Amino acid sequence: MAVRFNLAIIFCSLLLEITFATNPSIFNVKAQPNSDISQALSNAWKQACTSTTPSELLIPKGTFKLKRVTLEGPCKAPIKINLQATLQAPSDPNGFKDGDGWVTFEHIDRLTLMGGGSFDGQGKGVWGKHCSQGQYCSKLPICLYLYEYEQNVRFDYVTNSIIEDVISRDSKQFHINVLGGENITFSGVRVVAPENSPNTDGIHIGRSNRINIIDSNIQTGDDCVSIGDGSKQITVTNVTCGPGHGFSVGSLGKYKDEKAVEGVIFKGCTMKNTMNGVRIKTWPDSTDGLASNMHFEDIDMENVGNPILIDQEYCPWNNCNKKVPSKIKLKDVTFKNIHGTSTSALAINLICSSGYPCQNVTIENIDLKYNGPEGPITSKCKNIKPKTIGKQNPSPCNAI
Repeated sequence: MAVRFNLAIIFCSLLLEITFATNPSIFNVKAQPNSDISQALSNAWKQACTSTTPSELLIPKGTFKLKRVTLEGPCKAPIKINLQATLQAPSDPNGFKDGDGWVTFEHIDRLTLMGGGSFDGQGKGVWGKHCSQGQYCSKLPICLYLYEYEQNVRFDYVTNSIIEDVISRDSKQFHINVLGGENITFSGVRVVAPENSPNTDGIHIGRSNRINIIDSNIQTGDDCVSIGDGSKQITVTNVTCGPGHGFSVGSLGKYKDEKAVEGVIFKGCTMKNTMNGVRIKTWPDSTDGLASNMHFEDIDMENVGNPILIDQEYCPWNNCNKKVPSKIKLKDVTFKNIHGTSTSALAINLICSSGYPCQNVTIENIDLKYNGPEGPITSKCKNIKPKTIGKQNPSPCNAI
C-alpha cells in the first residue's frame, strides 16, 4: 500500500513538472510593502485562471495585508503560485462572519503553491477570547467545518496539486483544512503556533482521497494532523510534531451521515513534547460508522503523554451520553515500532466500544520508557484483545 501511495506522489510531481517545463505566463502581484494586497491578488488570480496556457502568479517578498479571499476555479490551465511574501490576516475577526476561511483555494485542478512565504493569521488576539481551554464553548463548536473564527488556508475540492515550502503561522483556528480533495501532496510545510493556541489543528483532512503529507514540521496547540470522516488513502511520512496534541484519527461519530475512514498510514514520524501520541477517537452514543486499515509505524516519541491511545468514549467537557456505546467499528489497526519516552505511566490505553469491540488490532515492537512518580509503565485494554508481536514494553494488557 505504501508503495502505491509513493508512486502517486511521484506521478503527481512529474505531471506538474512536465506541465511547467514550457515558459509559463507570469502574473505579478504588485503592491507597496505593508499595504493591502487584496484587490491586486484577486485581479492577478483572475488573469492567471483564465489563461489557456500554464501560468505563474508571483507574490514578491515583503509583508502585505490581506482580507478574506477566495481563489476560485475551475481554471483553464495549471497554475503555480510563487508565494515569497508574508501575508497578514486582519487581526479583528469581525470581517469573517460570512465564511470560515481566510485564504480559500476552491475547485482547482493542478495547483502548485510554493515559494517559502507565509500565511500569518494573527490569531493571538482572539485565542481564548470567548472560552477557556478545557471548557465547552458553544461559540466554538467541535464541528469539522464551521467555526466562528477563520482558518488560515482552506483547500476545498482541489485536485492533483502540490503544496510545498510554505508556512502557516498563528492561525485563529485550524491552520490548513482540506475538504473534498483528491491527490494532493503537502511537502516541506511548516505550521508555527504556541502550544496554548486553542483549536489550531495543523492540517485537518476531511472527505478527501489520496492526500500525502511528507517532510513537514508542525508546532501548534491542537492536533498536528487530524483525519476526519470520509478520508481514504492518507499518508503522513517523516513529519515532526510538537508541541501539539499529537496525530489523531477523529473524532468520529458526532454528526449524521459521516463517511468511512479507510487506509491511513503514519510512518517514520517524530513526536516531541506532545499532549498525546497516536490516537483514534470516536464519540459514545454515535452514529453508525467504520474506520479501518489504519497503521502507525516507526514513530519516535520524546516526552509524549498518552503515547498509544484508542478512545471510543471520547467526551470532552462531558457533553455526551457515555452510557450508550460508540457505533463506530474499528478494525485492522497496527501500532508498530513505536519507541521513546512517555510522560504518563499509562502508555498504552485501548478503550474500545462495548457495542462494537475493536477487531484485528496488532501491537508490535513497542519500547516506551517512563521515569515519573506514578509507578511502573503500564497498559490497559477495554473491549479489545490485541495481537502482540515482538518486544512489549509496557507489558501487554488484558482485555476487560
